[in-house]
Amino acid sequence: MTHDVALTDLLARAADHLSFEPPGEGDPTADPRGDHDLDGADDAVVPGPLHRRAAVLVPVLPRATGPSVLFTVRAAHLRDHSGQIAFPGGKIDADDPTPADAALREAREEVGLTADAIRVLGYLDPYLSATGFLVVPVLGLVDPEARLNLNPDEVAATFEVPLAHLLDRTQRRIESAEWRGRRRRYYVTLYGPYRIWGVTAGILNNLQERLYP
Repeated sequence: MTHDVALTDLLARAADHLSFEPPGEGDPTADPRGDHDLDGADDAVVPGPLHRRAAVLVPVLPRATGPSVLFTVRAAHLRDHSGQIAFPGGKIDADDPTPADAALREAREEVGLTADAIRVLGYLDPYLSATGFLVVPVLGLVDPEARLNLNPDEVAATFEVPLAHLLDRTQRRIESAEWRGRRRRYYVTLYGPYRIWGVTAGILNNLQERLYP
C-alpha cells in the first residue's frame, strides 16, 4: 500500500463510496462485517440477531504530514475492555436521532470534541462484535485546531496514528486466541507501544476495503 495518503483523495473517496444515510434493513451493508469473517463460511459463528446497537466516530485529523486517525485508550477501571484501544463511541440511546448523532455525542462526552468541530464524511459498514454489539462506524473529519478534554471516567489517554500506516497491509496481521471455548481470529495493527486489535482493527480493515480496495 502507498505510504502517502492525500487528504483531498480521502475526501473524494469518501464522497464516492460512503453514504450519509445509515444502513437499514435490506441495505447491502446491513449484513454486518465482523471477526466472524475470518473464520470462513464453514466455521463462522455469528452472534444471534438480538444485537445491541452502538456507534463510534472514526476521527480523521488533517496534519502537515498527511491525515491521521485519533484513538482513545480506555480507562483502566472500566468493567468492559479496560485499557484497550478504541474509537470514541458507545451505545446508541433511544433519543439519538441517528447513529452519527450517537457517535458525535459520545465523542463530546469522552474526549470533548464538539459537533461543530467534526465534518461527517459518511458511514462505514456495521461491524458485529463477538459479544453481540452491532457497531456503526461514522467517518469524520476533525478540525485540527479542536481541543480535547478527556473524561477520566472513560478515557485514560489519546494518540494519533498516520492514516498511511493504518492502510499499510504489511502492518496488519491476523492473530487468534481461545475465547468462550472456541478459537477466535481477529485483526491486529501495531504502532509504537500501541496494539490496536479486535473491533477497532476490524473497522480499520473495512475502511480500507471501502475506500482503498
